[in-house]
Amino acid sequence: MNSGIDLQGIFIKSLTDFGIPSGAAKALWLPLPMLLMIIGATVGVLVTVWLERKISAAAQQRIGPEYMGPFGVLAPVADGIKLVFKEDTVPAKTDGILFTLGPILVVIPVFLSYLIVPFGQNLVITDIGMGVFLWIAFSSIAPIGLLMSGYASNNKYSLLGGLRAAAQSISYEIPLSLSVIAVAMMSNSLSTIDIVDQQSSLGILSWNIWRQPLGFLIFWICALAECERLPFDLPEAEEELVAGYQTEYSGMKFALFYLGSYVNLVLSALIFAVLYLGGWNFPVPIEKLASWLGVSEANSWLQIITASLGIGMTVLKAYFLVFLAVLVRWTVPRVRIDQLLNLGWKFLLPVGLANLLLTAALKLAFPVAFGG
Repeated sequence: MNSGIDLQGIFIKSLTDFGIPSGAAKALWLPLPMLLMIIGATVGVLVTVWLERKISAAAQQRIGPEYMGPFGVLAPVADGIKLVFKEDTVPAKTDGILFTLGPILVVIPVFLSYLIVPFGQNLVITDIGMGVFLWIAFSSIAPIGLLMSGYASNNKYSLLGGLRAAAQSISYEIPLSLSVIAVAMMSNSLSTIDIVDQQSSLGILSWNIWRQPLGFLIFWICALAECERLPFDLPEAEEELVAGYQTEYSGMKFALFYLGSYVNLVLSALIFAVLYLGGWNFPVPIEKLASWLGVSEANSWLQIITASLGIGMTVLKAYFLVFLAVLVRWTVPRVRIDQLLNLGWKFLLPVGLANLLLTAALKLAFPVAFGG
């Protein structure tokens, strides 16, 4: 069943009905998905910041933000306004070009990665054949910006933070890629749409989290390290580096680091939901549910409701993972830099290789169960 609706077709048809030429309508459509993606990701960051404060407060038996709007929902908005109007200072003897370019390189690749996140069969900005590898390629650019920022700050602690960020990214990028390759091997595709479709036959029983138990653990640990979330926040460890690579930044440049961190966390949760939790799929296949209710799959209202619920299902799965990431922050102590590198190179890398080989063997032995 087609679990989405053709948004582009509906948009263009609506404009042509008002007398706008089809060529102009198509031109108006091109920037719209990107604009919606930026707005959606920014709103997701604001919600995530609020959730982190409320979950952290509950974990510490505190109340958290309460008085800035209902339940303190305006606290993240106040943070954003403060950073926008805060003075942007640049330390003496810095490399001005690299100092400015660093935060930009951190944020832009993360936003571009949202292009391949599907919220439904047709609810994706671009469905390309190598979607998940495009995300991995974009995520490899961000550490260059962190290292650039630390080097340009003319501060030894900032430089150490940038070097740690680069070392950490290299250590965890490889096992992360191995876990993604195992999922792509079962789906016979690198397209995020195909990966979700491959998990739709039996509902929750066909989700990859059951067929890739090692892979999903490797992916989640590496995703936390890539997002520099506790216990892997070594590049900005306040006790050791006085906040690391962003020590000398203020105003909107610091806000870009802050934004990039949370945007990356939400993106990693969405990618995890797509790869291992069936994406927009329901725990019960929607086709069976429709047949039980006696509703035709060709019903246009059913398709609209299914597409809307699919978006909600994807977001719900993603924010469950964000909840776990926040909970880990107050559960697991920070590791040392040598422990972090040993975990990546001496444990996750060989386990990721073993998981990939095991997946290949099971795919050959049980082609039906493992997508052969």
